[in-house]
Amino acid sequence: MTLSYTQHTLDKLEALIKTLGFKLRYEKGNFKTGSCVLEKDRIVIVNKFSNLESKINALADLVQRSETDENLLDEKQKAFLYILKQTKIEF
Repeated sequence: MTLSYTQHTLDKLEALIKTLGFKLRYEKGNFKTGSCVLEKDRIVIVNKFSNLESKINALADLVQRSETDENLLDEKQKAFLYILKQTKIEF
């Protein structure tokens, strides 16, 4: 399964990450993967100069690696999470 690299997909990922309790910030930085996570504070920092595909891949990878409490999610977010878990992310 593949993700579509659109602004809509990025918006859904951002909403999902916020619902999961992360704070999401866009900053300039010297990191190439598109995002970094400060685990203790549950802050996700995304390189604002990354292209749309890199941002989506980085956030999708973060969601895949994170433990998720599905009770926090509505039905649409659960369905989107299921799709993300089935998707192979390539950088």
